[in-house]
Amino acid sequence: MQATSQATQPTTPATNPSQRLIPLLGLACGITVSALYFNQPLLIEMARSLHVTEAQMSHVAVAAQAGYAIGLLFFVPLGDVVERRSLILKMIAGLVLAMLITAVTPSLLPMVLITILTGMMAAVTHVILPIAPEIATPANAGRAVGSVMTGLLLGILLSRTFSGWIGEWLNWRWVFVIAAVLSVALAFFLRRALPLLPPRAPMPYGDALRSLWTLIRTQPLLVESATVGGLVFAAFSAFWTTLVFLLGSPHYHLGPGVAGSFGVLGAIGASVAPIAGRLADRHGSRWVISVALALLIFSWGITWIFGYRVAGLVIGVLLMDAGAQASQVGNQTRIFSLAHCPGTAYGARSRINTVYMTTYFIFGALGSYLGAHAWERWHWNGVCTLALLLLGLAAARHAWGSWRNREKEELCHDEVDVAMFGETIGG
Repeated sequence: MQATSQATQPTTPATNPSQRLIPLLGLACGITVSALYFNQPLLIEMARSLHVTEAQMSHVAVAAQAGYAIGLLFFVPLGDVVERRSLILKMIAGLVLAMLITAVTPSLLPMVLITILTGMMAAVTHVILPIAPEIATPANAGRAVGSVMTGLLLGILLSRTFSGWIGEWLNWRWVFVIAAVLSVALAFFLRRALPLLPPRAPMPYGDALRSLWTLIRTQPLLVESATVGGLVFAAFSAFWTTLVFLLGSPHYHLGPGVAGSFGVLGAIGASVAPIAGRLADRHGSRWVISVALALLIFSWGITWIFGYRVAGLVIGVLLMDAGAQASQVGNQTRIFSLAHCPGTAYGARSRINTVYMTTYFIFGALGSYLGAHAWERWHWNGVCTLALLLLGLAAARHAWGSWRNREKEELCHDEVDVAMFGETIGG
């Protein structure tokens, strides 16, 4: 029994004071993922500085998410191939370099190209995230993941507040300089605090990439969750890319600081994530996703009808962020359960997450692109119509999956319960 317990623990990380490391990992995820979103409240100021249109400048927001998808696809699987502390530090160094170049870039095309690199390096977030359950005890693994995810979500949402106000008080270029300095400090603390993190089950890089296609072919629940999550994130990205245009329009005449402050509202909405997790345990992830989609559609209706009133926009943002986080929790709860099911997905948690998050950010980049062009042609009516269309497609795919995949999902959950019961007895 003791041997079984020891076999389930990673040798190197388990000897470290995990409770002190978890907050640092959450901070690391928040700082690194924020690099994707600094540009969103600054798009109007950046467009004026670089002498381009708002629609052209929105390509920078698209480039950040496209680069992140590339990084997720090609860099995150390296966590199963090489020592991870070194990989994390190298990717943060690349992120620092990319942000410093962004701060001095004089024109749009180089800005788009360096933003793609920024997104690729920011994918280090998903090299850091899986460390949390490894260094925690089995009884605290879920809590550890939740703590680190909270840091990640706050980084996504509060990065807009940070960049909006720094950009308004100083200059948009200083946002990236200050962020680069913070990332250097983060790398220093990670180098001192993290143990060496060799891959748990080393495999050749080519095999790791090829196995992603195997998962896509053999795991319909993974494909369903990735598609639904991606469509939700596309609508979400359309909102955050165009919000600064709405607030800067003649109706509001508000600057990037106010646009960024809506991230604080998003942080309030993100507090629904632990509640969604408990509801997924009680009612199942499919039920949580259904409720989340209904809430998202309702939030966009409010945003469309009352979007030219501050109160309506605030209520819409709160409901939208709550729905988006609930959808994410439901989808990720479902896909991570696949790693416990017999078959091609067994033990492939990192690669399952790679498939899901790569799809997620490809759709997010598409949503940013389409949202900016919908704004250019039809303004807020066009953005809201686009978002509701995307959410309608997500709801249709979810309903189709409920009919086709529910039996497989229930069977997998039964097998997971048996496996976890066995682990509890064995531990």
